[in-house]
Amino acid sequence: MHLPLPFPFPDVPGRAPLAASPRLPLPLPLAWPGLGPARGGPRGTAVIPAATMPALQILQSKQASRHEQRAKQMLSGISLNNEDLVKDKLLIDCGEDQDCVIDGIVALGKFDALHIGHRELAMYASKAGTPFLLSFVGIAEVLGWEYRPPIVAQCDRKRVLTSWAPYCKNVVPIEYQVEFSKVRYLTPRQFVERLSRDLKIQGVVAGENYRFGYRASGDAAELVKLCEEFGLSAFIVRSVMDTARSYNGVTTSVNSSDKGQVSSSRVRHALAMGDMEYVSELLGRKHRLVLTVKENHLQERKRIMLPKSCMLNMPPADGLYENCDLVNGGHLGLCRVIINSETIEIEMKDENSLLPNTIQENQQLGIEFG
Repeated sequence: MHLPLPFPFPDVPGRAPLAASPRLPLPLPLAWPGLGPARGGPRGTAVIPAATMPALQILQSKQASRHEQRAKQMLSGISLNNEDLVKDKLLIDCGEDQDCVIDGIVALGKFDALHIGHRELAMYASKAGTPFLLSFVGIAEVLGWEYRPPIVAQCDRKRVLTSWAPYCKNVVPIEYQVEFSKVRYLTPRQFVERLSRDLKIQGVVAGENYRFGYRASGDAAELVKLCEEFGLSAFIVRSVMDTARSYNGVTTSVNSSDKGQVSSSRVRHALAMGDMEYVSELLGRKHRLVLTVKENHLQERKRIMLPKSCMLNMPPADGLYENCDLVNGGHLGLCRVIINSETIEIEMKDENSLLPNTIQENQQLGIEFG
């Protein structure tokens, strides 16, 4: 059976559109909470009517109750092998009880760019329950990678997630962070056990290329198997493909793991080329560069100049950018932006946009690139 996409991504005139991957054959009986019983499936499962099935291969766990599953785990002696790995709390920003995602559906990933592929994971999490993002942070520091500024400023992530609500049944996905150093040495089994035992979630959503566990030893198939063992649902989502990948020098592959899917690496590549139209397609929104105004900024009647050190996230390539928007909570006006090796210059279209004291020291400004 081939299933249609739940909705198409909008085409962009003059460019090959971004689209989810081709329609998927789904060889297994599909289950989804809240629908009628599936013919021939285990008791408690439900089948999605063909007209409303999403383009998603759902590999769902056995439908025994969570309490029964936990009892079976205790009787079978399933436990973590190394107690030193389970002393720390998993979620950085959740508190001692770690009860922030109880009974939720968590999407797993790094979520650096919050691009349309990440939005797809959140969308399917919202179909199964209360959606959360579980973001792994501190990977570069642990593995000794060279520092790279984030694609989305930390202070701007909540705004982006709020914009996803129309795709997530009018629910804003909430993001919680996991310090990579706390899970780096966990085996795939230990990691899933911690999700089940410590966070008490209902299920997970992950992309088809998701890897987890020590040295990325677990893949999507193992995630499904382990979730079944621990009484969790597992939803594996096919990648959103970038059909414009050969445009303007972005070749078929931007790194060794690139198979043509929308990725944070592609967003960085497009930003480095200064192709803001392409960046907007990958993100599903305009890229916002966030700056903190410092005392050494220069402000004139319609012009602001700041050092590059003010930037809180990745800028586009040096150059001139027309038809940008300057925001500071509200919309300040249209502007053109000049980025060079040391400074960023903002020139307003309207001479009255920057009245005296409009821009204050330590204030945050945002530039949205058209």
